[in-house]
Amino acid sequence: MCAIVKCVIILFMRRPSLREENKLKKNGYSIIAGVDEAGRGPLAGPIVAAAVVLLENIRIKGLADSKLLTAQERARLFNEIRQKAAAIGIGIVSHKLIDKLNIGRANLLVMRIAVENLDLSPDFILVDGQRNKLDLLVPQKGIDSGDKKCASIAAASIIAKVTRDRMMLKLHEKYPEYDFHLHKGYGTKRHVEKLKKYGPCPIHRRSFRPARERAGQF
Repeated sequence: MCAIVKCVIILFMRRPSLREENKLKKNGYSIIAGVDEAGRGPLAGPIVAAAVVLLENIRIKGLADSKLLTAQERARLFNEIRQKAAAIGIGIVSHKLIDKLNIGRANLLVMRIAVENLDLSPDFILVDGQRNKLDLLVPQKGIDSGDKKCASIAAASIIAKVTRDRMMLKLHEKYPEYDFHLHKGYGTKRHVEKLKKYGPCPIHRRSFRPARERAGQF
């Protein structure tokens, strides 16, 4: 998606807001965490989740779903969220554990870990995805496209995305032939071509068919 199209989409879409969080606070909840993940779909690397607690009066200009932002916009918002958030928790699940559990279970696990790593204990959790139910004894609500609607989930999506992207840049230094710095492990045409040429490297997810099929050829 080109930058101009992204700008038009962001301009006319409803920005993520604190409506959901404020409604919960009126109902007696005080520490509300938004949770999202990055890296469910890639063929390589970890899945990363973030949990973010925002204060009631916090305003973060330009906050949006991380997928609709440029890398520069995400980096700026990443720093601002870190400065303004009441608490941030990060969860990381490796490619090996993804292969052991399957991606669905790994997705729920990594979000749970992010919540558990918060410095504040939330009394309510807002999760991106209506079907996502975390194994925690905390009231929670799943919201479809939550990163487009809910400020704390949008903030979590940015923290998770930037954290994972930076991890993939480090992994590019270790496995430069795969160009992880460009596609971050997602199944782009370039990545698939590299996978066909070199076979899977140690951080490829063998439970994903492209890597599994190529593993037997090398």
